[in-house]
Amino acid sequence: MQESPFYEHVMERGKEQGIVQGIEQGIVQGARQTSIESTLAILNERFPTADVTAVRSVLEAIGDLDRLKRLTLQASIVPSFRAFQEHLDA
Repeated sequence: MQESPFYEHVMERGKEQGIVQGIEQGIVQGARQTSIESTLAILNERFPTADVTAVRSVLEAIGDLDRLKRLTLQASIVPSFRAFQEHLDA
């Protein structure tokens, strides 16, 4: 059975939208991962004696990219690792 040109157009359009959505999701996921890794690197550098790995799972559970970006900034300016953990818990 041969599909109609309209059906083929709709299917092709759906594939294109799926590809675009996949790319967008990949970009957001990459940005999230970069933010998490940056935050951990900053904390490790600033507080070498702190157990920075303890906050990795908490950071990875955060879905909001803007919040992750704010936490990266906080990691660079907080006076202590404990202060960062308080920001994380807020």
